Amino acid sequence: MGVNRKRVKFYIYYVLIIAILFVAVSNQVQASPSVSSQKAILMDQETGRILYEKDAHSQSRIASITKIMTAILAVESGKMDKEVTVSSNAAGTEGSSLYLKAGEKIKLEDLVYGLMMRSGNDAAVAIAEYVGGSLDGFVFMMNEKANEIGMVNTHFSNPHGLDDHEDHYSTAYDMALLTRYSMADEVYKEIAGTKVHTAPNPEEKWDRKWKNKNRLLTELYKYSTGGKTGYTKLAKRTLVSTASKSGESLIAVTLNGPDDWNDHIGMFEYGFKQFDYKIVLEKGLIKKIDDEVYKDHAYLKRDSVLSLTDDEVEDVKVEYKMLKPKQEWVKNQNVPDVVGRAVVYLGDKEVDTLPVFYKTSSATEEEKSWWKFWAFSFESLMGVRHHG
Repeated sequence: MGVNRKRVKFYIYYVLIIAILFVAVSNQVQASPSVSSQKAILMDQETGRILYEKDAHSQSRIASITKIMTAILAVESGKMDKEVTVSSNAAGTEGSSLYLKAGEKIKLEDLVYGLMMRSGNDAAVAIAEYVGGSLDGFVFMMNEKANEIGMVNTHFSNPHGLDDHEDHYSTAYDMALLTRYSMADEVYKEIAGTKVHTAPNPEEKWDRKWKNKNRLLTELYKYSTGGKTGYTKLAKRTLVSTASKSGESLIAVTLNGPDDWNDHIGMFEYGFKQFDYKIVLEKGLIKKIDDEVYKDHAYLKRDSVLSLTDDEVEDVKVEYKMLKPKQEWVKNQNVPDVVGRAVVYLGDKEVDTLPVFYKTSSATEEEKSWWKFWAFSFESLMGVRHHG
């Protein structure tokens, strides 16, 4: 009997251990989203941190998500209230269309709404000809803006994304960068998040009424804030979308995604569940510095905010790398505005750098930031009295 009891106990322990391991592995698997798309990325809109990626830096055709660049250039032109005369070239553009007629006049703002909501290729050409002076001129502007934003693996050859050029491509990462840049513009943000738009139609008795093609925004995902759909025979389904929940804003991009709606929902849910904004440095007076020259004078002009999992909190640290003070600085004489930098690390990776400023009179605490999260700090003094 004693041997049998030992065997029973052994099997019970064995089953318990297997069950615990199964739960642990299941939780780990569920932590990463399941994505059907060949290329994908999930980026935090506020901090720019990549929360998930899948072959995100490989160049690929992008179809109509190209129009995000076309839209932001139109918005930045400062001509949104101007009327555009539609050319025969624009009216004859193939593919998805607003059914514009050659010679008709339409406000640039309405063209951008039609571009983003109905993916009008005719609108894309009309915008390009008006804003850039010509298609070639506008394509030049597109690539200049791409360079400015840091889209190093991108080249534009048209304003709509049709498969009429071999050298028209981008990456999931670059399109996330473009979206992050564009969403900082309130006009673009409003357009991208509009579900229905009405535009005058002077040649008919009824106005044009457009419903957004982005089903995440219109019906599938209540936290959706905008985006752009795309499809061509060569690019397949492409999708850029944005979402916000409890103050956290995310960007998702998929290229060649057969189940892209669910891909985006899965990535968003993963991001909202696993990551939160944390203030790792608060703007205002730096209390950790007690050097006689810098004490009560060194301060930060902005918060440092990271998107972190709970497990990553303990991996954050801050190092202050300060200039070696000069003798006259003791009397607040000839002190430069910037006297060092605060470097924020997540593990061994540098994730943020803030200039440290100097006030000749005691720096006062600035107004608290809008972040509605508990601040925490992992500061250590590094390089005080040494050049950073």
